[in-house]
Amino acid sequence: MDKWLLFGSTILVVLGGGLGVLALQKRQRSHWTLVCMLGAFVLQLAFLGVRGEARGACPLGDNGERLAFLAWALVLFYLLVGPTYRLSLLGLFTAPVVAVLQLMALAPGMMVEHPERVAEVNAWGEAHSAFSVLSYGSFALAAVAGLMFLVLNRQLKEHHLNTGLFEILPPVRTLSVSVVRLTILGVVILTVGMVSGFLMKRDGGEAHLVAALVIWAAYLALLVVHFWRGVTPRRMSLGVIALFVLSLIVFSLV
Repeated sequence: MDKWLLFGSTILVVLGGGLGVLALQKRQRSHWTLVCMLGAFVLQLAFLGVRGEARGACPLGDNGERLAFLAWALVLFYLLVGPTYRLSLLGLFTAPVVAVLQLMALAPGMMVEHPERVAEVNAWGEAHSAFSVLSYGSFALAAVAGLMFLVLNRQLKEHHLNTGLFEILPPVRTLSVSVVRLTILGVVILTVGMVSGFLMKRDGGEAHLVAALVIWAAYLALLVVHFWRGVTPRRMSLGVIALFVLSLIVFSLV
């Protein structure tokens, strides 16, 4: 039952992205993309609720649950941040990322069929896991906004000013500012996760905590360089995309 909820949300995400592409071809904005993402978000919550009830803890016990939680966090930040910054095509760029994450979560062997109930819940450990993965939702959305910036910047350089994509994409400055703000938000949330990680009881197996610390330091260094010496929007966008991809690789290996 739980996997069907995640599968249903994936279908809605793909549908929302497809409707966004059709609207783009007509040089229009698709309100149905937002509707589909809202529906997917509800199904994601239901999935996480079922898995959390089964475990008696935050549903982050296996790789499938972590990927699903990350996909939920990405949609959450899209719903919260997208309308605020009026990133009209953010859903179109976000949908493929969410779909890939959830399809990976649904792949055989990624998710335990019948999760064991946690005997003792470590509150600080739960906070560390939840806030760490939640921060990646913000980092993922920053990477998506960075990708949008690179696409728009390329179109400007090549003077493709009459395409539907160029007409609907938000201004370059809006995208560059959003990349920085989403990265700051991710660092703040990850900081809470790091503090929780140092306060939790640990019985060895600190590889994930060390990996999170390295990623936190890398994002913080990027922000320090940005505010201290200045980084071009293009390099900032490339930086957040590269760090997000590298962080996923790091966590898959630890």
